[in-house]
Amino acid sequence: MRAAAGIWRWRHNPLRRVTDLAEAWLALVAALALLTAGPVVGWITGTLTDEYLRHSVRIQRQQRHAATATVLGPATGASPAAFDPESSATSEQRRTVVAQWSAPDGTRRTGTLTIGVPHARTGGTFPVWTDGSGRMVPRPMDPATARVHATLAGIGAAGAFGVLVECARRLLLWRLVRRRFADLDRAWAAVGPDWGRAGAGS
Repeated sequence: MRAAAGIWRWRHNPLRRVTDLAEAWLALVAALALLTAGPVVGWITGTLTDEYLRHSVRIQRQQRHAATATVLGPATGASPAAFDPESSATSEQRRTVVAQWSAPDGTRRTGTLTIGVPHARTGGTFPVWTDGSGRMVPRPMDPATARVHATLAGIGAAGAFGVLVECARRLLLWRLVRRRFADLDRAWAAVGPDWGRAGAGS
């Protein structure tokens, strides 16, 4: 609104300079870009990201299989081959154990895992995810998590577009100000030597 008012104010002002009108138009174009193109960029980015993540979720659910692992006993100095993908509490105490689970083809697999203390007793069970060959993999992405990521991607794209528009506006404004000062320097160079002298037409 201020940009539009600025354009209207400078339309017939006798003191108007070319740079004044250009600055007002620049502000108006930037405001319209932020209000119209910004949401469009965010919506397109969010939609494309959501489609990609939905496809990834479907692929992960096809390629990853839920299984139940059983603790055979504590591990002795071995490096863990995987982790318990169901445990997301980073502050939770964890232990390294030897566990056994079944691959999708029914074969038994044994490995060293790092899991939360509540599941670490011998004979305890906990859920895991495996690939087609029975190796440990992270759990598939949840559809709700995918939607959150897509929403954040859209918001981030709209924000990045806004930053880009503002940077372009400030760059053009800086060039307009430099041109304005150059015009003032040329005008002063033309009339400055005769300023205030009688009969000089000042």
